[in-house]
Amino acid sequence: DLYLSYDRPLNEDEVKLYREFIRRRIKSEPLQYIIGKVEFYGIEFNVNPSVLIPRQETEILVETIINSVNKDGSLKILDVGVGSGNISISLAKHLPYSKITATDISEQALETAKANAEMNNVLEKINFIKHDILSHNLNDEFDIVVSNPPYISREEFPQLKDELKVYEPQNALTDFSDGLNYYRIISSKAKEFVKSKGKIFFEVGQGQVEDVKRILAENNFNEISIVKDYLKIDRVISGVKN
Repeated sequence: DLYLSYDRPLNEDEVKLYREFIRRRIKSEPLQYIIGKVEFYGIEFNVNPSVLIPRQETEILVETIINSVNKDGSLKILDVGVGSGNISISLAKHLPYSKITATDISEQALETAKANAEMNNVLEKINFIKHDILSHNLNDEFDIVVSNPPYISREEFPQLKDELKVYEPQNALTDFSDGLNYYRIISSKAKEFVKSKGKIFFEVGQGQVEDVKRILAENNFNEISIVKDYLKIDRVISGVKN
């Protein structure tokens, strides 16, 4: 509104608001948290410090899934670590006949994702569940499992900018291990509940693709495919269950 009315003097409340925005930004708080919104895959999402800020690289993960399936098919999809709901909601918008189960260990993240699903008119297409894949199996079978897990290692984490390590949820960024822990766990669990010839899709960090490829192979996923991001970095890996 300010941009469209650039010649209008600000009132006192607006001046206070923008001063507060500037104060928060000077402290390295992400702009997306300050304004409370972000666009992902052409869709608007509300975000807050309980969820990771959706990033452009993850759009490649969503696009890879959409381009690899029958858009008119009735697929059962599991999203592990739903966060703001950006992956599940984007898939629900573009795969209208699919049923999506979205899990997270954070009640706050689930509430944010549900609100985003309602805002984008796909709430009835997604089943949100508080679930820890580390300790519980799901009593269901899926055609697709997708996850953008915490893949920053404990060694890399201290080197992150304050925008990330201070403000975004740490357990959505790092596994506090070697960065591969969730790939191992999800792949091991997924072999139990992915249908035969079903697929698993991961976003991966720079330099991780060969390790994740090996992890998938060890858990009976083959026909491995790798997709690069806009910077030509290996960013998405997928496999088919034997």
